[in-house]
Amino acid sequence: MRSETEVNSAIEKYADMVRRICFYHLKNYADTEDVFQNVFLKYMLYEESFDHEEHEKAWFARVSINACKDFLKSFFRRRMVPLDEIKELEETGAELTDDNREVLEAVLNLPKRYKDAIYLHYYEGYTAAEIGKILNKKENTVYSLLSRGREMLRKELGGEGIGE
Repeated sequence: MRSETEVNSAIEKYADMVRRICFYHLKNYADTEDVFQNVFLKYMLYEESFDHEEHEKAWFARVSINACKDFLKSFFRRRMVPLDEIKELEETGAELTDDNREVLEAVLNLPKRYKDAIYLHYYEGYTAAEIGKILNKKENTVYSLLSRGREMLRKELGGEGIGE
C-alpha cells in the first residue's frame, strides 16, 4: 500500500486529468466523483512501482478509462432508478417497471447499515468520505459496507457485475 504522501502527490498531479477523463465518459459529476475515488483507491492499493512519470500518467489514464467503462456497464447502474424519478412516477400515477421496483425493494430490504450506505451513495450521490461523516464511520468502512451491500444485492437480484 502506498503512503499518504505518495497518494496526495499523485492526486495533486493527476486529479484534473482523471476528472476530465471520467466526466468525458460519464457526463455526470456525481458518477465522476465516485469513479475518481475508485481510481485513487486502486492507486493506493497498487503495489507495483512505475518506471517513470509518463508510465504513471499512462497508468492513471488507462485505469480511469477502464473504471468508467466498468461503471457504465455495471448491473446496478443499469437497473437503478433515482428517487426523484420514483417520486415523479408516484405523483403522476405512473407505475414503476418491475425491474425498477425489484431493485428498490431489494435495496430497502438490506440490513440497515448496508441500506444506508447504498442509499446515500447510489440514490443521493454522496461519496464514501461524505457517507463516513454522515454515518460516523471511517471511509474504508463505508467502502466495505458498499461492497458487501452490492454483493447482497447481486445475490438477491441474481445479477452479475453489480457496482463493479
